[in-house]
Amino acid sequence: MNAPSDSALLPVEAQIVRDYLDASMKPDPELAATFVADDVDITFTGGRKFTHPSGPTGFNAMRYSWVKKKMDRFDVAAGPEGTVVYSVGTLYGEWPDGTPFEGNRYIDRFEVRNGKIVKMDVWNDSAERILIRMNIEA
Repeated sequence: MNAPSDSALLPVEAQIVRDYLDASMKPDPELAATFVADDVDITFTGGRKFTHPSGPTGFNAMRYSWVKKKMDRFDVAAGPEGTVVYSVGTLYGEWPDGTPFEGNRYIDRFEVRNGKIVKMDVWNDSAERILIRMNIEA
């Protein structure tokens, strides 16, 4: 199911993901933690593993001055591991030196079971963009 980002039209599992992402972008990792299971498995860009939303928040604080997500859509499907929700869109914000950026593609994959996020996988183009900023062709 392809669901628009209008919160009123989102399936419950996609709304949980949306609320998690909104809290993460404040950033408020403790509020974000209320949307995840106690044993959540988060795999962030580059294969970094975290067990709490504070992990990605801390990593992002080193990579960006600030960063937000423009959530274009949520794709939702039932699966044997629960409901799978993909959030697809772009990142925008500022690099540590204050240079603004936008249009940085991302895709996040979530597994939602019993009203909680149990697994999250994150991919985006930031590493490629950092290489380009360093004049290193990827």
